[in-house]
This record gives sequence, structure tokens and C-alpha cells, in this order.
Amino acid sequence: MDTSCFNQFSPLAAIATHSQAARVLRPLSQDTDIQLWLPVSVEKQGNSKYYDNSLKEHLASIWAEHRAFIFCLATGAVVRLIAPLMQNKAEDPAIVVIDAQGDYVISLCSGHQGKADLLAQLIASQIGATAIITGASHSLSLPAVDTLGFTYGWRKGGGDWTGVMATVARQENVQVIQEAGSSLWQEHLPEKHSFYFGFPESQVEITPQARIWISPTKRKFAPQSDFPKVQWHPKVLWVGIGCERGTSRKLMEKAIDETCKTYHLATEAIAGIASISIKANETGLLEVCRRRNLAFKTFSASQLSQVDVPTPSEVVQQEVGTPSVAEAAAILAGGTLLVPKQIFKSETQSGAVTVAIAQAKVEYIGRTGRLYLIGIGPGNLGQITPAAQTAIIEADVVIGYSLYTNLIQSLKRSGQIIESSPITQEQQRAQRAITLAQWGLTVAVVSSGDCGIYGMAGLVLEELQATGWNGKNPRVQIFPGISALQSAASRVGAPLMHDFCAISLSDLLTPWSVILKRLTAAASGDFITALYNPRSQKRTQQIVTAQEILSQHRQPDTPVAIVHGAYREDEQVILTTLEKMLDHPIDMLTTVIIGNTTTRNYANWMITPRGYFERVKDESTI
Repeated sequence: MDTSCFNQFSPLAAIATHSQAARVLRPLSQDTDIQLWLPVSVEKQGNSKYYDNSLKEHLASIWAEHRAFIFCLATGAVVRLIAPLMQNKAEDPAIVVIDAQGDYVISLCSGHQGKADLLAQLIASQIGATAIITGASHSLSLPAVDTLGFTYGWRKGGGDWTGVMATVARQENVQVIQEAGSSLWQEHLPEKHSFYFGFPESQVEITPQARIWISPTKRKFAPQSDFPKVQWHPKVLWVGIGCERGTSRKLMEKAIDETCKTYHLATEAIAGIASISIKANETGLLEVCRRRNLAFKTFSASQLSQVDVPTPSEVVQQEVGTPSVAEAAAILAGGTLLVPKQIFKSETQSGAVTVAIAQAKVEYIGRTGRLYLIGIGPGNLGQITPAAQTAIIEADVVIGYSLYTNLIQSLKRSGQIIESSPITQEQQRAQRAITLAQWGLTVAVVSSGDCGIYGMAGLVLEELQATGWNGKNPRVQIFPGISALQSAASRVGAPLMHDFCAISLSDLLTPWSVILKRLTAAASGDFITALYNPRSQKRTQQIVTAQEILSQHRQPDTPVAIVHGAYREDEQVILTTLEKMLDHPIDMLTTVIIGNTTTRNYANWMITPRGYFERVKDESTI
């Protein structure tokens, strides 16, 4: 299981040249995906590696094998060091610079395609610094055009990428014609943006200054066009292939390329190859998939024989038990048949191959999705763990109750998808998160407090179990948070110093008869009791009953803390007694902590003894 949000940048090198810089980078070097390099003159620490030549020479020796570099060094020095090594923004590693005090993290080079912008934000969240990102897309809160499709597994086609991005930066009209692929990115653009989709429907003509095509079609752009154009190719094409045993890889690739060219389809839009199960070990097919990084699906003859195809074959039926391989496999893998079967033979290449192409409604991302189950604590950003903040920033999609997503709005990055929903839609949120993660996205599901205490973690895991989840795909990681009872307790003193329990008074998911048993057990067992969901607009009697049950076992002056919205702007903290607790406002955002028989109030603090004083007294008499 991946435990690092920096895994996508691995191998990643962090470089310091003196002890102060090494101290700044030390928290990052604890991550297994980040290798810290120091000169031999610096005191040895942790799992650092050391270089004994000049930094210029050392950097040149490790440059090609790394995807990203973090420097705790003067920006000018970094520029001079990397300048001779830089090639182009499509190949250069991400370069991030941190100042010597660890206050600022600068995305220096490869901000988009190398993801230095994202890396800078992740590092800043880990070390409590400010990320400095200077790209135009970031300042406009827009997804970067040249990396727009990477989240969804799209591949870049041709075009004037610099020209289109410059048009976006000038906030001029950019026409987007999307014929395939997810429109999720469209649905989460900021209110003010310069994109318009399709062709203008109004009588007022909109003149584009740039155009983005998102399509499996391969277009040729005139070199002297009036404005810049680019194209993204979502991986929606599935190539069905039938072939003679031993057909060469070169003939298969020729068949695919020529078919795509004839029908004006982009080979970049190919998600994978589909065939009959007896071809699962066909050498040529496996080589094509490996060389082109394509998925490979196979179907049994009985599955293929159930598919209606335009050109069935009796010969194929007699040979393999189904009237179609290429067309039927393409349809089963993709959906809508675009290209009927094409037969290819060659005088110079062995074998024969049949090709058909279908288009899927949903693109193939080709990644193992991840589910981050995150507790955001009471809601104040200062109370969220650095690991949780980093995971939220890294995620492609953040899903949560609208109140909670609003609390973490400042962590949102450009192009990130935020899906908020009402408080009663917990199961829908869990199912949506699983669907997106199974598709291949990294999805953060946020809960207030700790996600595993009356949060979303259990529900998501239950829903995964119901799907037959294998425990590996999607990958799951849980990020704990400060629970409501902990944050409430911290505002009033130390009421939880002895054995305590938490009980939710909501009978929406738990029968009231069960809640009554738990209240009675907690009261008779003298547990400090934290009450969650104590009262709603419609559910008012439960808190009254809870007080009555606890009053049977505790004195009227037992201390009680009533904390609404701990650490939030509308925080209200009340110290009262068991007898008078119902005199104060209590709602769903309130946590009520009822002390045990030893809990006391002192100087406006609530204290439950642990027993240390009694132990000291006993020892003093020995």
C-alpha cells in the first residue's frame, strides 16, 4: 500500500548544501519516496546519501534518473546549476526551491507537465510553508491546458500549445469542442472563465482566439491558421483483433495504424486491444500492448458469440466457436462499433490479422485508483494534520458534506474537482467516491473530526466490501483527525483523563432501544460520556432521556461541557452541570461531555482525576 503522497514524483531527490538547509528538508526526508542528498561536510543524519564532488558534477550524474528535484538553496544558484541540463518542458523534471528558513516553496520549472506546481503545494502543506506558484492558470484558478487531460488518462495530440495557453492567460475566448471523454473538468470551472463549449447557440457570434479539440479523431491543423489550436485524445478506442497464430507484431501494428489513418482516428486515443481468450498468450498481441502501453482484454467464445456484428463469418465460427472475433471483441470492450473488420495480410510479414474499432462512452484511465479517507478535525486548518492536508491537495477529487468542504476551501488547487452534497447523503458520497476511484482517480473523502469515529471511513469500507473489493484496487489509505470529543475536551480542560465512552443519540442508523442500553451501561459504569448528535430540529427528546438516565447514577452538580463548533468561527463553550445542562442551546454541531463521579470544575476548567495524587499519597506512607 502506498503511504506517500509523493509517490507520483519518485524518484525524487532533495538537495541541501549546509546544516540549516538540511534541517529544513529533514521532515521531507522521512518520506521513503524522497532521497536527501548532502555534501560529505554536513553532519550525517537519517537515511541521507552524500556526495564528495561538486554539486554541479553530482547533479549532472543523477539528473537523468530523477523525475523531480527539491533544492534548499538560493534560487539564482539553482538556475545556474540546472540551466545546462534542461531540455524542454515535456521532458524536464519538476524543480522546486525552498528558502533557507523553510518559509516559502517555489515552483521553479516544469510547473505543469512536470507537476512542480503540485509538488510545491504538497511540500508547503507538509512543512507549514507558503507555496509560490506564478503560472497564469493557477492565478486564474483554471486547469492548465497542457496538462488538462492527464488526470483522465488522455494523451496530447498536435497543435500550438504555447499559443493556446497564452490565449488563456490573456483571458480571451477559447472554444472547446469535446466529442469524447469526461466532462467532469467542465463542471467545476470557476464562475469567471474564458472557455465556451461547442458552437455559439445565440445570435451573437463569439469569435474564438483559440480552440481545444477533445476527440478520438485526428485532425490536421493548417500551419497558417487564424488562431492556435490543440487537441487532446481521450483513450476511448478499443481495437478488436483476430489473427492467425504466429502473426507478427509488425503486421499487427501496421494494421492498427493504417486503419486509424483511413478512418481519421488518433492512435493516441486507443485504450487497449481486445480479442478471444485463446489469444491470451499470442506473442505478437502481447508485444504490441507492451510497446504501446495498451490494456489487453480477452473474452470467451461464448461471450463473443452473443454479440450482433455486421459481418459474421462461418469460417471463423468453425475455427474458434464464434462468428466474430475482432468486431465482437471491440464491441464488448468498447461499445459502439466505429470501424467494421478490416483484413490485413503481407507478403513480407507472417500471418494475417483482422482489425475492428469500437468507441467507449467512458475513457480508460489506466491507473489504479486511490481512496483517501480523511479526518479534517474540528474544521480549523491549524487542527488538520500535515499528512491530511497534503492528501487533500494531492487528490484529483474531494468529496464531502458541503459544510466540511467549505471549511477546507483554501486547500483547493486549480483544476481540482470538489463534489459537495447534503448531510443526509453519506451513502451516495461513499458510492460516488468508490466509482471514481475504481475508474482510476485519486479521491479524498473528508469527514469532520476523525473519519473513523462516526465518520465516512466505515461506510466506505462497507460499500467496498459489498462490491467484492479485493483490498488492492482501489487502494485505500486512512488519515486520522482530531475527533470531536478530543477537540471539545481541549476547550474545557482535561475531562477525559479516565475511562470514557462516546454515544451518538441519533437513531437514524441505530435503534433507540440499543442507544438506551448503552446510555444505561455508561451511566452505571461511571464512564465519562461524550454525546454526539445530541439534538436536531426534529429529534429533541433523546437528550432529555439521556440526562434522566445519567442523573440516576450521578450527582446534580456533576460537571458538563457543552461545546458547539470547536475551533470554528461560531464556537460556543459552556461549562455547566448535569442538572442544568438542558437550560443551554444544544444542536447537531454540539458535543456534550458529561463527567464521571470524580470529575470537578476548578477555575473554569473541567478536570477528571486520573488517580496520580492518590498513588503519591499511598507511596508516601510506605
